[in-house]
Formats: sequence, C-alpha cells, structure tokens
Amino acid sequence: MEFFDFHHHKKYIRNGIYNLDIGRIPPDFPYSIGIHPKDIDVSNIQKQFSWMGSMMFKSCFAIGECGLDALVPIDQKIQEAVFLRQIMIANEVKKPIIIHCVKKFYEVISFKKKAEQPMIIHGFNKKKRIAEDLLANNFYLSFGKAVLYNLSLQDILKNTPPDKFFLETDNEDFNIEELYLKVSEIRGISLEQLNEQILQNLHAIKNG
Repeated sequence: MEFFDFHHHKKYIRNGIYNLDIGRIPPDFPYSIGIHPKDIDVSNIQKQFSWMGSMMFKSCFAIGECGLDALVPIDQKIQEAVFLRQIMIANEVKKPIIIHCVKKFYEVISFKKKAEQPMIIHGFNKKKRIAEDLLANNFYLSFGKAVLYNLSLQDILKNTPPDKFFLETDNEDFNIEELYLKVSEIRGISLEQLNEQILQNLHAIKNG
C-alpha cells in the first residue's frame, strides 16, 4: 500500500506534495510553490512572484509554503502583504494553500476570510486550544513526526474530525508508513481506512 505524504522536501518521494524551493525547476509529480516567510527578498519580491507565476504547471497541486513567522527577521507588515498576495493567487488559480505558521496563528486565522480555497496548517504541533480554534475556522491540520512521541498531540489528532487532517514527513528523515501505522492505532481504524480517508481529504481540497 502506498501512503500519501502531504508535505515533504524530498524529490525521490513521488506519492506526496513536494515543496519546491524558490528558483528551482518543478518535478513531474505533485508539488507546491510559494514564498516562505524566511525567503522573502524585499528587493526582489516581484522577481519571486514572477518565478511563481512561471512555474504553475499541471503538476502544481498547492500554493505554499507561505504564511507568517514571528521568528524570522522580515517585517511583519511585509510578511502579511506577501501572504495575502499568495492567498489571492490561490484564489485565482483555484489551488489549496499550505501554511507555515510560527507564533502567529490568530493572525493567520484573520486572513481566512480572504481565502476562497482550503487552507492547511502544515507540521501542526501546538496546543489543543489552537487546534480547536483553527478547526472552528475551517482549517485543515497536517501532522508530522511529533505524533510518534508527543502524547498531547496524539490526543489532538485523535479528536480531529476525520475529514480535516493530513500526514506528512516535512523535512524529517523517517518513513511516512511509520506515521500512518501510529495514527491508525491512535484513531482505532485500519490502515486501509486511514489511507482512504486521507485520499478523500485530498480530493476535497483539490476541488475546493
């Protein structure tokens, strides 16, 4: 059985969404394209957006990573402007948005009303209250390696609606099957049921 890796940085994984770094050429399997907060180049932002526009090929599945990060040295207002512009692009090309967020979850929630496409928080590893607020605002949550050992995160995942989550390796070096096995155990369902649910969720976000 093949397991879909919702967000990863490894070109050899074809069954998933590859995060395309700025300036790179996309692969022939699903990828996401965006301007990460840490990669914003204020003096060349138009060039970065032009690159994004030129890479919107058939295999482009999503816009991202994009979002807000309190720990990068880019002015918050600039981050917000770049994030909003990418939301507008996602609306135009009708693709879901993969969000990177560090200590700015409620600011990200405030942008939800601008988005016409599904928004997915990748690498979710925060407290129950934040998860509940994101879900209440119709975000999806994508969980990674921390689920294997973080008990509070396991509890959050167990109580996340079945149609609102994904699983990913991000840039961690482990096999996505290990995560699927753990999550099937946490949720008390078979691997086949879990795999089918993830594929249904993918279909839902792909079709807005």
